[in-house]
Amino acid sequence: MAKRKRALEVVRNDDDGEGKPSRRNRLNFFELAYQKIEELLVHCELKPGQFITMLELQHITGFGRTPVHHAVNRLSADTLIIIRPRHGLHIAPIDLARERMLLALRRDMERFVIRLAADRASLSHRNQALHIERLLRERRANLTLDQFNHIDRRIDALVLEAAGEPFLVHTMRPLHTLYRRIGYIHHRFMPGQADLSGTIDHHLAILAAVANRRVEDAVRASDALIDYMGEMFTGMEAGIDPRLLDCSIEPLLGT
Repeated sequence: MAKRKRALEVVRNDDDGEGKPSRRNRLNFFELAYQKIEELLVHCELKPGQFITMLELQHITGFGRTPVHHAVNRLSADTLIIIRPRHGLHIAPIDLARERMLLALRRDMERFVIRLAADRASLSHRNQALHIERLLRERRANLTLDQFNHIDRRIDALVLEAAGEPFLVHTMRPLHTLYRRIGYIHHRFMPGQADLSGTIDHHLAILAAVANRRVEDAVRASDALIDYMGEMFTGMEAGIDPRLLDCSIEPLLGT
């Protein structure tokens, strides 16, 4: 009888006392829901300017109400989703002028982060950087844009982990998402810009500098990547279909 009672107590503890998933599992669901919605935003499956309900977002992601609600609140704070009370959710349109201005902020913050990362990188961090660098070199000829974005997310996470300051994660993550989406639109929809060689080369330079703990080289490589991204805006401001930045804009001639 005593054994049965202890077993029941374990079950209750695992279910958080109310038949719910444990706190650890709930946090995992929150993070997974955030990552899934972030991926949909980056790949424009949730189109800039689109209106969507919370229930529709649950169906798209496969997550329940609570994880999606938490993820949406975070993405709202990241300025990627606008919550319209009683009207649902509005995927924030892309404002190229604003995001180009914020690129200057990202430059300064990335310098700080990359300097810390190159200086503090542990043996494990350096090993991971070398592994990603090797993978990029081996696969660069056949790497798809989706695959590159997956690797890019891993590089960002590795650099932030090596920097060792948790505050920076919450500060940098929204900026990384904004510019990963800009990069996706640039390479996917701008004529003649499908080649990923330029962005791959800049990421290889960052990885090599962090792996070898060359601080000043890492900062220069980070600046070069930001300059490369700045060039994307120059082309997009003149050549991109504005409906890719805000799908609510009326098409020309009914096209």
